[in-house]
Amino acid sequence: MDDRLLYRVPEVARFLSLSRSKVYVLMQSGALPSVRIDGSRRVRGKDLREFVDSLLPRVS
Repeated sequence: MDDRLLYRVPEVARFLSLSRSKVYVLMQSGALPSVRIDGSRRVRGKDLREFVDSLLPRVS
């Protein structure tokens, strides 16, 4: 991941190792903030990093 301001949904899915549909679910629920530019959804780099930082490690 580089330091761009905005990322497309497929890029976010690849970074998080998730499907595109799961990324849309996270955005729709508000867990992963996104912005709309015309008909396109984008995730701010800052929001993506904050989302990952907010995830708690799984304790076995």
